[in-house]
Amino acid sequence: MSKKKSKDGDGLSDKKYAKELKKLHIELVKLQEWVKHSGAKVCVVFEGRDGAGKGGVIKAITERVSPRVFRVVALPAPTEREQSQMYVQRYMKHFPAAGEVVIFDRSWYNRAGVERVMGFTDDATARKFLEQVPFVEQAMVDSGIILLKYWLEVSPEEQTRRLEDRIHDGRKTWKLSPMDLKSYNRWYDYSRVRDEMFAATDTPTAPWHVAISDEKEKARLNIISHLLSQIPYEEVPHEEPVLPARQLPGDYVEPNYPYRYVPALF
Repeated sequence: MSKKKSKDGDGLSDKKYAKELKKLHIELVKLQEWVKHSGAKVCVVFEGRDGAGKGGVIKAITERVSPRVFRVVALPAPTEREQSQMYVQRYMKHFPAAGEVVIFDRSWYNRAGVERVMGFTDDATARKFLEQVPFVEQAMVDSGIILLKYWLEVSPEEQTRRLEDRIHDGRKTWKLSPMDLKSYNRWYDYSRVRDEMFAATDTPTAPWHVAISDEKEKARLNIISHLLSQIPYEEVPHEEPVLPARQLPGDYVEPNYPYRYVPALF
């Protein structure tokens, strides 16, 4: 797969990014109100290598909308009971109901990716999964779910830069798991399973949308713009809210109470 090599933020100032993101946030709020009003069900899947920028995109999508409508699902390793279930079973319970947008930060495609590369499942099981998943996704769409699947593609050089940044930046060390370190040197193993995953599951019903993510801010704007274009939302009519007059104090008097104020260090 061809990759665009560049630096984060190249050609996009912080001011320009903030301006464009604000416009998209306004549209996301309109989408939210339409989803609530219409009872739409939206499911968005984000996949990609470690350090591809999935978390940043999801944060950009959700930071100005209601968590009651936009739910982010990032499942931990399966329990012993879940390991005995039908593979997609633990994901199904998180599928959207009417009036919800569910975002999967990694999804059932773990079986086709990290589980396969790291030896948690064998090739035969993974290939069987790839045969079955288009039928599951067809059933999702047939039930009325709007299903969007995104793959974030990052170059090896940019992935290295981001993972090294996580090592040295105390704000980001939590993002670097032992699994990230173990999987880092398996670039082409991941490329092979990605290629096989696309070949099996890039269907007319549930196609994969690929976003080049070396420039994180541009990728966020591009993905949000694309997501909005894939959903037939419209602005829901509403009355402009007007603040009422605040009540008069009457006989209320502020108490002389020894409040424990937070120290004003800044």
